[in-house]
Amino acid sequence: MKRTPLAVAAAIAGTLILSACTGNADPGSTGQEPAPETSVATDTAATGEEISAEHNDADVMFAQMMIPHHQQAVEMSETLLAKDDIPHNVADFAQGVIDAQGPEIDRMNAMLEAWGQEPMGDMGGMGGHGGHGGMSGMMSEDDMQQLEDATGTDAAKLYLEQMTRHHEGAVDMAEQEVADGQNPQAIALAEQVIEDQEAEIQEMETMLENL
Repeated sequence: MKRTPLAVAAAIAGTLILSACTGNADPGSTGQEPAPETSVATDTAATGEEISAEHNDADVMFAQMMIPHHQQAVEMSETLLAKDDIPHNVADFAQGVIDAQGPEIDRMNAMLEAWGQEPMGDMGGMGGHGGHGGMSGMMSEDDMQQLEDATGTDAAKLYLEQMTRHHEGAVDMAEQEVADGQNPQAIALAEQVIEDQEAEIQEMETMLENL
């Protein structure tokens, strides 16, 4: 007779312990721990912080050459936007180039700084070396002058033709970085350049057909 109450008490206690554990497992710790980790990883990727010091010559060359390459794309876009009578879709595209490539220039400068390397700086008049020394797709001084002189729809058409070649050069350089680079952030940026600029080449081809 004395064993029955003890057995019942033990069973009740066991049930309470099990239900308490089950109650804590669901809403509590398991649902909340992954969230901070994911959010931190996303913030790091978005801000470009914590650039790995790991790099090789291909990474340095990619950043040093792609910076002036991007700078020229921004210059071409600003030249077009300063003109009158540019079709709205082409003007919007040019502004998109500025908005996208400006931050990428900053990110590559930050990479070079993290690696203790100097940027090559604004190539300016070195556009004439397009296609040489890794500067694939760069416009020459004559090309830039033609864009400066063009007006209206002719300027929009010339810009799209030039920027298509420019993008193709950037894709070539980025593919080289993906093949030979070592730094994970530089390779990720190169992959993003390939994805974005291949899509933009298709967009420019469509706009050219409609001009």
